[in-house]
Amino acid sequence: METILAFLPSSISQQLRQLPTRQLAEIEEIRIRTHRPIEVVTHGNYVLLPYQATEEDAIHLLDKMGHFSIYTLEEELRRGYITIEGGHRVGLAGKVILEGGQVKVIRDVASFNIRIAKEKIGIAETVAHHIYQNGWMHTVIIGPPQTGKTTLLRDLARMVSSENKYTTAKKVGIVDERSEIAGSIHGIPQMRFGPRVDVLDACPKAEGMMMMIRSMSPDVLVVDELGSKADVEAVLEAVNAGIKLITTTHGFSYEDIKKRPLMAPLLQLNIFERFVELNRRAGPGNIQAVKDGKGIRIHGRQEVFGP
Repeated sequence: METILAFLPSSISQQLRQLPTRQLAEIEEIRIRTHRPIEVVTHGNYVLLPYQATEEDAIHLLDKMGHFSIYTLEEELRRGYITIEGGHRVGLAGKVILEGGQVKVIRDVASFNIRIAKEKIGIAETVAHHIYQNGWMHTVIIGPPQTGKTTLLRDLARMVSSENKYTTAKKVGIVDERSEIAGSIHGIPQMRFGPRVDVLDACPKAEGMMMMIRSMSPDVLVVDELGSKADVEAVLEAVNAGIKLITTTHGFSYEDIKKRPLMAPLLQLNIFERFVELNRRAGPGNIQAVKDGKGIRIHGRQEVFGP
């Protein structure tokens, strides 16, 4: 959190430092909106601080993100987010400029959403024995927003790339399209992994998976949020190349994602061998159930899922 406090304008960091120590440590998001109160999100609940962000605060944040050169932010302003030291991601909103029907850049940035990257070393231990059987298994982590999908995925990548009680370290290729898994700065991961991990940062998943297959020969591919037909085609290529895949998707359960047109082809082909369902009932990363490739529960209690 000290990295974040040093990054923020002093006017905002002073407000945050007045929060109870425990609450400060548990912050998941800090939302800064020009001329509106600062919002702090913890465990899905929000608190509005008695301070309204100013235009000077917004300029300070952009200067810090671009190292006082706005031109260095051109690609990030097109994507709508930037990763800062510590692996924290800052989402941006403002006036969108289009070129040829595509987003060229976001100007007049007035909203910042700082998502605090949290490492929970060892969280994967609770599920690893379910997804390792004579080798790592094709796995999908399922959960609605803020259930800790990326946190669990990150720790699984650390575990697979390290020697552990199941097996020796495997080569792990991480395609980190949104710079959330590894939190790379200048290509160097800010999160802790084992010695056998390679990261393609800010690279589209479909293209990145193919690049990894051709150039880095991973044993296991780790990607976040399958979201397009091209992603599905890349998954099929990876599987046919004998590479194991660990990924995430939005949803409440295996039954929920079965209804999604994107996932249906992969489920019909029985590619995935394990489905890990998360919820927030005991905080991010809480495992509700683990199911096999046919959706049969092998761990966890029966529960009705839904919005």
